[in-house]
Amino acid sequence: MVDTKSQYLNIKSAVDDAIHEVLDSAAYINGKPVQDFTAALNTYQGSAHTITCGNGTDALQIAMMALDLQPGDEVITPSYTYIATTEVVALLKLTPVFVEVDPKTFCIDPVSVRNAITPKTKAIVPVHLYGHAAPMEEIMQIAAEFGLYVIEDNAQAIGCDYTFLDGSKKKTGSIGTIGATSFYPSKNLGAYGDGGAIFTNDAALAQKMKMIANHGQQTRYYHEMVGCNSRLDSMQAAVLNIKLKNLDDYTNARRNAANFYNNAFAENEKITVPYVAPYSTHVYHQYTLQLHNVNRDALSAYLAEKKIPSMIYYPVPGHRQKMFSGFDLPTLDLAITDWLTERVISLPMHTEMDQEQLSFITENVLNFINN
Repeated sequence: MVDTKSQYLNIKSAVDDAIHEVLDSAAYINGKPVQDFTAALNTYQGSAHTITCGNGTDALQIAMMALDLQPGDEVITPSYTYIATTEVVALLKLTPVFVEVDPKTFCIDPVSVRNAITPKTKAIVPVHLYGHAAPMEEIMQIAAEFGLYVIEDNAQAIGCDYTFLDGSKKKTGSIGTIGATSFYPSKNLGAYGDGGAIFTNDAALAQKMKMIANHGQQTRYYHEMVGCNSRLDSMQAAVLNIKLKNLDDYTNARRNAANFYNNAFAENEKITVPYVAPYSTHVYHQYTLQLHNVNRDALSAYLAEKKIPSMIYYPVPGHRQKMFSGFDLPTLDLAITDWLTERVISLPMHTEMDQEQLSFITENVLNFINN
């Protein structure tokens, strides 16, 4: 699904040199690469403040802790997303409120959000799923109307541009109260281990999140609040420094691969290719198809026989996960979410795909579907 080794080989010399510089410096925690990467990422995002941390899940947790959300507070989030988004809500003893997604973009549906708001609602967590932006302008309008926080889960969409109705643009992750992202190795900007970052334009929140990520301290051994230990190490930052310089090129490579897929599947009525809304670019963290009158599991097995990987994201949505059975949640009818979990399939998508690989994949998908 993701060829991280070939990507490494193309930048091997620069990466190896950067790693050896860290080893020579012996500054493994909060060394110069971390400071350099934080500054470069902040500039790329266009945010006022960037705080790096241990992973994307920590980024979400730190964000919610900084907003002083209390047990029982309701947090609205799509059910159709990776479990980390809602796992953090449960971990902090908040109440997850699952809502529907747009069947075209796979992202949170503003109408469903509005209908889910109660006096206990404190925050909305839109997820920029598969590399496409959630409808942030509408989400921010709803949040302003009801006095809610917005925490963007940008783990799958770094580099995605959002265009507002007035023509202005922002990077996803820099629009809400706080944005959170992940540098898991398979992400569009992936480390060679774990890593994450948090973005905000609020100076007070930035300072608080920096303290939370560092045991609740600003001055060593003086702990002002309950925090955690979540740091991006110098070696991962050194790698990310190099890869950030290549991120736009990586995104273009993904788009080229997606265009090949789109053209190959364009005339097939049994396949719906990824939609791109007018307000969003697409960075194709995943290339996800919707299938119609096709045995998806049989297609996946057929592709596996041909040594072609495929994935089903996400077969069990949040509102059907056992981990939430202890919460006093209403019985939910999320028909679109359930429909998508039965019909989506993701094909290989990464920066090193060539025409021979893409032709082999598309030909085999079409051979199965047409026969």
